[in-house]
Amino acid sequence: MNHKKPVKRETVPPVVQTLTASAVLSRIHTLYPSLGAAAQRIADYVVEHSADVVHMSVTEVAERANASEGSVVGFCKRVGATGFQQLKILLAQEIVRPVQLIHEDLQPEDDAGVVIRKIFQSNVQTLRDTQANLDVQAMEKAVRLIKSARRIEIYGVGSAACIAEDAQYRMLRIGLDVKVVIDPHIQAVSAALTGPDVAVLTVSHSGSTHETVTATKLAREAGARTVCITNFGKSPIQAFADVVLFTMARETNFTTEAMTSRLAQLAIIDVLIACLALTDYDRAVDIVRRTYQVLSLKRY
Repeated sequence: MNHKKPVKRETVPPVVQTLTASAVLSRIHTLYPSLGAAAQRIADYVVEHSADVVHMSVTEVAERANASEGSVVGFCKRVGATGFQQLKILLAQEIVRPVQLIHEDLQPEDDAGVVIRKIFQSNVQTLRDTQANLDVQAMEKAVRLIKSARRIEIYGVGSAACIAEDAQYRMLRIGLDVKVVIDPHIQAVSAALTGPDVAVLTVSHSGSTHETVTATKLAREAGARTVCITNFGKSPIQAFADVVLFTMARETNFTTEAMTSRLAQLAIIDVLIACLALTDYDRAVDIVRRTYQVLSLKRY
């Protein structure tokens, strides 16, 4: 009798269906009975507070749902999102009017004059809120950490990269030994090679970007002192920061590259540079004058 060898079938992983904006809440309801206790608590919070979740960090949602950050990320993947940030975007697209994807204060019928007024008011309010909530002692500590370091590294990716580059330029103008690293891979390598004589400044609006959180963590583990500029509220990056300087920007992940967070970050950088310069006033003024003379050669 001829026995045929059984054909070994390859196990094909299930296809993850692309989750559309209109499907996210309904999918949570559908999957709810099959979720574990922690995931159900997360689901309850997300469904009941959808409008708040789009403004929150993964750390805040985890605390409110009495769960871990990993459980929140796992829940997001279970309902078809790639992670917490995508879940926020999908929720925003479902509950927010399309015009708010441009700027959350706008109405479709707004003319240019109204747009100017609303956006400028929003930006001015962000600066006022940031000023009112900026911790003086935290700023003074950040100045001490940076001033006592032999050299400084600055990290930022995405829209924070230009802020990081501006901070480097401003620090160079007052004579500090500083470099900016905006490539995520180089960030990780550079951070791992820091040490106790290095101060690291990280700029991240959300405080949840994998690349900058990882770089800040690696620098902290290598012994560097870490300062972070991030938006108010709890976020993963704060666990690896010696000092946190908070912005108070209402920008959310569904607003298309709004300037509010960057204006607040730039204002904090302005304060930081001025305070650093004032700690060694005569030297800073001398270097600013010398660099101004060098730059004057670049102008007609």
